[in-house]
Amino acid sequence: MEIKIRSYHTEDTQAILDIINYNILHSTALYDYNVRSYEQQKAILDDKINKGFPVIVAELIGVVVGFGMYSEFRFREAYKYTVEHSVYVSNDYHGKGIGKLLLQELIILAKKQGLHTMIGVIDAENQSSVVFHEKFGFKTVGTIKESAFKFDRWLHSVFMQLILK
Repeated sequence: MEIKIRSYHTEDTQAILDIINYNILHSTALYDYNVRSYEQQKAILDDKINKGFPVIVAELIGVVVGFGMYSEFRFREAYKYTVEHSVYVSNDYHGKGIGKLLLQELIILAKKQGLHTMIGVIDAENQSSVVFHEKFGFKTVGTIKESAFKFDRWLHSVFMQLILK
């Protein structure tokens, strides 16, 4: 199974949208309630690229099976060396090392851009993602309890941080 990690192209938008919308409807990986339109998702991706941030995809036999990106953590100038990242893998391809390849590449890109720290914000119920991030050296630096409400329950946001070296 040859997984290729490459930069996002506009043609990848629909595959990314399918992954995002699946997660909106079926998981707490995203705290959105409503599925996104193609135009909404494309605008989000274009905004990241226009700001100089990467969007990458994982491709398997010509099919996009995951993607990753990062962008500003907060909008104040002093935060310019800190980014918040996201990694998503198609539900049909979990457990195949795709997320690992995506996060490895995002860390490399962040270092090349001279960034200092990466932040992951993870739903506390998603312990597999917490453990996944720990394998890359991310540390839990805080939990905001009852920070979101989805699927008729309160959710807690875990903040994880990696200091880039």
